[in-house]
Amino acid sequence: MNTWDPGAAGVISFPSGRRIRGRALRHPLPPGAVPDFAVYLLGKPPAPTGWEQRWVRWPDFWLPADRTDAMDALREAWVRAASERVEVACLGGHGRTGTALACLAVMDGVPPGQAVSFVREHYGPAVETPWQHWYVRYVAGRIR
Repeated sequence: MNTWDPGAAGVISFPSGRRIRGRALRHPLPPGAVPDFAVYLLGKPPAPTGWEQRWVRWPDFWLPADRTDAMDALREAWVRAASERVEVACLGGHGRTGTALACLAVMDGVPPGQAVSFVREHYGPAVETPWQHWYVRYVAGRIR
């Protein structure tokens, strides 16, 4: 198994044991291992990387432009996190990243109404707008 060290910066451990790193793309890449796969939540395509990545068009402070694409990318991240180093990131590392991590928590079995609190406790600041809260509760909550 090639997953993240649980003590590494930005790494959140989910109830199933999966670990995913959240981070802000505006900061330099943390030292140590690099991702095997990443989901980048940005309004425009991300810069090329040395690892496989998937772009979800997601403007800052808003919701993904395509809910189906976003949930498909997050499901791929969740599946791959069982055996790979997976990263989820946006520019600031809080709103979009936190929303995505909360959706991943729901996929992992955390009740939708508790997912944001779970991410805040185990990752840090997350989910910045009322519509991002809505997204976790009602969009992610329907895919379990």
